Amino acid sequence: MLDRYALALIRPPIDSMARVLVRAGVGANAVTLTGFCVGLVAAVLIAACAYSAGLAALLASRLCDGLDGAVARQTTATDAGGFLDITLDFVFYASIPLAFALADPQANALAAAVLLAAFIGTGSSFLAFAVMAAKRGMTSTALPDKSFYFLGGLTEATETLLFFMAMCLWPQHFAVLAYTFATLCAITIVSRIWWGWKAFA
Repeated sequence: MLDRYALALIRPPIDSMARVLVRAGVGANAVTLTGFCVGLVAAVLIAACAYSAGLAALLASRLCDGLDGAVARQTTATDAGGFLDITLDFVFYASIPLAFALADPQANALAAAVLLAAFIGTGSSFLAFAVMAAKRGMTSTALPDKSFYFLGGLTEATETLLFFMAMCLWPQHFAVLAYTFATLCAITIVSRIWWGWKAFA
C-alpha cells in the first residue's frame, strides 16, 4: 500500500548512490547478491538475539534491494537480474520470522509459523498474478519500472520492512506483531485473489 509513496520519497538519493556504483563498475546483480548475503547475516544475528545489530544489517540489506534496481535502470536491466532479485527477496523475507523462532522457540515459533504461512499466500498470489499478467501483456501503471507486474495490496515491501523493524526494536512483542501482520497479509491475499479473478475471468 505504501510502496509507491516510499519509492517516490527515496528515489532521488537512491539514484544518486546508484550513479556512484555505476561509475565504480558495480553491476546490479552484484548489489542484489550483496544485499541478500547481508540479509542472511541479519537473520543470523536475530537468531542469536543480537537484535540491534540484526536491525542494522536488515536495513543495509534493504538499501541494497533498492539500489540494485536503480543500478539496473542506469545500465541494462535484464530478465535474469529481475528473476534473481525477486527470488532472493522472498528467501530473505522468510528468513526473518524463522530467525525470531530460533531466537525464542517457546514464545515465537507458532507466531512465526503463522506469519510464514501468510507470506506463502501473499507471495503466491503476487507471483501468480504476475505470470498471468505477463501472458496477457499487462503492465503496471503504478510501478512501471519493475521487471514484471507488481500487484499491490495492504502489505507490500514497505509495510513488511516496518514490521520487521518493530520486531527488532521490541522483540518481546514479536508474537503480537507477527499475528497482526499475518492478519494484514490475509486481507491482502483475499483482495489479490479477488482482483485476479476479476482481471482474468
